[in-house]
Amino acid sequence: MTDISIQAADGGSFSAYVAKPVKGGQAPAIVVIQEIFGVNKVMRDLCDGFAAQGYLAVCPDLFWRQQPGIQLTDKTQEEWNRAFELLNGMDQDKAVDDIKATLAWARQSPDCTGKVGSVGYCLGGRLAFMVATRSDSDANVSYYGIMLDALTGEVPNIKKPLLMHIAEQDKFVPPEARETVLAAVKGNPNVTAHVYPGVNHAFARVGGEHYDQQTADLANGRTAAFFKQHLG
Repeated sequence: MTDISIQAADGGSFSAYVAKPVKGGQAPAIVVIQEIFGVNKVMRDLCDGFAAQGYLAVCPDLFWRQQPGIQLTDKTQEEWNRAFELLNGMDQDKAVDDIKATLAWARQSPDCTGKVGSVGYCLGGRLAFMVATRSDSDANVSYYGIMLDALTGEVPNIKKPLLMHIAEQDKFVPPEARETVLAAVKGNPNVTAHVYPGVNHAFARVGGEHYDQQTADLANGRTAAFFKQHLG
């Protein structure tokens, strides 16, 4: 587990947390895309978990253009306020470019087989959707992505497998927005969308207010099978 530096397409560089599989050798890579709290312990633990499953896991710092090294929690109102400031201040198109730079770094790594996917949560769930429409990533997973209804025009661009985990009671996604997204992806055979009844946003964030272990285990199991199928 280490931090590395990746060159941005438009100049400058950003850090990324890397976790390598214990067994060594080449492995498929997964780019883990942060929530609104930065590359914090939750994200690093997720990377370590994917490494334990046999993947090279990389989590880039997507807030670096505003403030490098952000590590917030979801425990105080002050941190939530700062997280939303960072969300609102983010240039998401450039964030996708940074993820594409991370995908390229991973694909060229001597530790990687050349197969690379992405998985994102919350803000990262939206960005993973954008990665599916705008990059050559081999497989992508979106957990409770926000503001996806504004991206439905990009659905025809999804050429590689995309798995979506959607919370039925997501406080950040009104039911009509959810239905707009589901209707848009229904016609694309590369997209699989699961709606989880009775759970709220961030149901898979361990230790979070809305963590639901049974639902998280179901979604995470589907994610593991999905990556094994498409990256293995």
